[in-house]
Formats: sequence, structure tokens, C-alpha cells
Amino acid sequence: MKSVFTGPVFVVRDNIDTDQIISAQYLNLVPTIAEEYEKLGSYALDGLPKSLYSTRYVEEGQLDSKYPIVIGGRNFGCGSSREHAPIAMGSAECELVLAESFARIFFRNCVATGELYPCECADRLCDIFKTGDVATVDLDASTVTHQGTGVVYKFKDLGDVRPVVDAGGIFNYARQSGMIAAKA
Repeated sequence: MKSVFTGPVFVVRDNIDTDQIISAQYLNLVPTIAEEYEKLGSYALDGLPKSLYSTRYVEEGQLDSKYPIVIGGRNFGCGSSREHAPIAMGSAECELVLAESFARIFFRNCVATGELYPCECADRLCDIFKTGDVATVDLDASTVTHQGTGVVYKFKDLGDVRPVVDAGGIFNYARQSGMIAAKA
């Protein structure tokens, strides 16, 4: 499984809620239908106020983002319990979110769906990185390196969460570990 991720970051602030991650009007899209899953990605972070975020996470007319790493502040993913939020981000090719803290339900939905790694950082990375800066995240070392400055920051080890996300979510993990029968 991949453990090192390098790419440009998309930076947001505190209290990014699930309405900003995926607007309610797109919740009729069914993630288990391939073309609808793909379409969900085109709307990822579309609810961010344009007055605060002039750079869009997914460019107009695109299905995927050029930012595989999202950096947030405190309380990332607050709001409703919609699983569509991490699914939309994963569909847009987001691989992980680094934030000071996560809303519990969003963190759990990241793990349950296996869409992306939710990494908690002690440092306020959203004040250090700017959208477009390049970062390297090493899950094994629990570090993120700012490629422009060379400074390395630590984040909380994912522990028991990591193998579940590695497996692609809770059901795949349960099948792989023999907790439930494999699909016929």
C-alpha cells in the first residue's frame, strides 16, 4: 500500500463543514454507481465561499482536483453526518487531509469509506502552507515536509485506522481479515 504522497496542497481554514465539502443538492448522486461517483468528485469543496477561496479545489468542467493533499485548520468536516463528504473528496483524487482536528463523524466516515486518510496535526499547517505549495506526506514516519522550505512537521500516527483505510474501508477490511465472508 502507498505510504508516501507528494503533491500540491489545497489550504482551507477552520470549521469547514460538510455543506462546504459537498453541497446538499448533490446528495442525490449514488456513490455505488460509477458515473455518479465520478461526478461527485467534480463538486468536492464546491460549497466553499468564493470570496474566501478564489482558487477552486476542482476546476470548472473537471472531475478531479490537482491537489491530492488538503490542509485544514480546526474542526474539519463538521456539520452533518453525510458519507458523501469524504467520498466526494476521494472521487476528486484527494488522498489525505491534514488538519488540526476533525469532526468525529467526518473522521469516522473517512475510515469507514476508505476514501482518504484523516491525519491530525499539532501544528497549524493552514497558517504555514499556501494553496499550491508542494508537500510530501510519509504515513510510516507520520511526517509532512514542506518542499519549499524543507521543514518537517509531525502528525498523530494513524494507528488502527490506517489498515482500515489501506483496505479501502471497513467492509473491505472486515472481508480481508476474515471478520465477514468475502463477496461471492
